[in-house]
Amino acid sequence: MHIEIIKAEKKHVKEISILFDLYRQFYKYKKNIKNSENYINNRITNNESVIFIALYKMKVFGFIQLYENFDSLNLNKKLILNDLYVLSKYRKIGIARKLMNKSKDFAINNNFKRIELSTAIDNSNAQKLYESLDYIRDKEYYNYDLKIKK
Repeated sequence: MHIEIIKAEKKHVKEISILFDLYRQFYKYKKNIKNSENYINNRITNNESVIFIALYKMKVFGFIQLYENFDSLNLNKKLILNDLYVLSKYRKIGIARKLMNKSKDFAINNNFKRIELSTAIDNSNAQKLYESLDYIRDKEYYNYDLKIKK
């Protein structure tokens, strides 16, 4: 199986949106393909994120989404790896690893000094993948979240 990892373009929005909606459902969000498509379209159109996709026979079956940010304490740029998803029937054959490695190459080639990510506490498969790629679990800081209500 020859898997190609490429940077997503506008022509891939519909296919990515389907996977993005499945990704959101994995994290217990309600199905909403229209909003998912609008979200992905805006990120690509406005160059607000970098999305790499996994292709096999011109079909998208996995993606990773990165956001540029700054690291104040280390005085440099970092990437936030916010989303990673592979269709279930294509898991455990190295697709997520290839997407992660493409992200690392992108970081190196664009002078980012870190890639930061979070995952669910019970997502042990993802944790194993990240740790196998030398990501280190943070033991110094707690993450907090404030939901803004109008």
